[in-house]
Amino acid sequence: MATQTTVQVRHELLHRLDHARQLTDALFAVVRPEALYDRPIPERHRIVFYIGHLEAFDRNLLGPPLNLETSDSSLDKLFAFGIDPVGGGLPTDQPSDWPSLKEVKKYSRDTREKLDARLDHALVSDSRPDGQLLHVAVEHRLMHAETLAYMFHHLPFERKIPQPASPELKAHPVASGMIGIPAGVATLGLTRGSSEFGWDNEFEAHEVSVPSFSIDIYKVTNGEFLDFVRDGGYQERSLWTTDAWDWINSQGIRHPSFWMRRNDSWSYRTMFGERPLPMEWPVYVSHAEAAAYARWAGKTLPSEAQFHRAAFGTPEQIERDYPWGNTPPGGRYGNFDFHRWDPAPVNAFPASRSAFGVEDLIGNGWEWTSSLFEPFPGFEPFPFYPGYSANFFDGKHYVMKGGSSRTAACLLRRSFRNWFQPHYPYVYAGFRCVTN
Repeated sequence: MATQTTVQVRHELLHRLDHARQLTDALFAVVRPEALYDRPIPERHRIVFYIGHLEAFDRNLLGPPLNLETSDSSLDKLFAFGIDPVGGGLPTDQPSDWPSLKEVKKYSRDTREKLDARLDHALVSDSRPDGQLLHVAVEHRLMHAETLAYMFHHLPFERKIPQPASPELKAHPVASGMIGIPAGVATLGLTRGSSEFGWDNEFEAHEVSVPSFSIDIYKVTNGEFLDFVRDGGYQERSLWTTDAWDWINSQGIRHPSFWMRRNDSWSYRTMFGERPLPMEWPVYVSHAEAAAYARWAGKTLPSEAQFHRAAFGTPEQIERDYPWGNTPPGGRYGNFDFHRWDPAPVNAFPASRSAFGVEDLIGNGWEWTSSLFEPFPGFEPFPFYPGYSANFFDGKHYVMKGGSSRTAACLLRRSFRNWFQPHYPYVYAGFRCVTN
């Protein structure tokens, strides 16, 4: 029999899984039924895939230790894995290549019900599945809650059902500037064997010596990036790597993907409507665009270690759990945990300030770094999911830190690492610059 402590832990994780399901169920309800076979981002699957994928992933992960037999192995396989957003050519499937919506929903409903029946029984009968697998199921779904949000963001407005808007945060002029960060140590990663859950790429904890540098107080705003656009940044070859230059020209990219040009003015595509370009909001761009802006400004993107030092370090060389201290994330500290559909002004959360005075480091948009996504010393892949990180240690993906408005609070831990290829403009990702 499972111990009381084990039961309590798994009961809490199952409660979190149920909450995550409610989030993704509500998110799919934002899309009008006739749009569920749309592909809002060319590099990703059609929306209908994800309706099946979330349940298939849980079944494929948790089913084996529960001895859960499959009711449809072909659909388990069809919905097992997504695709890397960039590279290998764009998918060419047609809506008719997928099962009917009725079939997909029946598969998802049946899979969830059968899995829940086994989980309820296992909760008090034995120790399967272990807490690590349940953590993976919860966080995988929460990560998709964010991925789906930015996918749906790129759907035409008429293909979505508008949702209640969050109260508008008053915008104040942003006093841009940089802050000096003294030399010190940044601790990256988690210690193996600790009680805190982490994905395989978060291990092993290690220290990095970081020389002194200066960093932007705030993320680069739409207003600041507009100066880059007006100065011809997208036409200046010297600001771009060869791959990036070829990419922006082959795609005809001349401005951030969230912006829209209306004659001589700019507007912004929010989740559910269009509005004049909010100058105080962080700009969302690809890594290639962020790096080009940094070169234009005579700066660079921060490394992963520099981000850690600026966000979690202190003058006393004591590292914090979060930029503002060790208090768990709450609404006064930033724009995260699904409270808003869109960004907020970069200076809207002064309580988020780090010990060095840097603001808005957690939430309101992931932040690109100059660091390639690589394993930490002592990396060991998950035996039950060996390709989760290792498949992307290819020298083509860059680390992002922080979080966005649609990032769950549990993913705001300082060791969490996100990553994408540099020519991917759809994610809620901004940046700030450093000088060394």
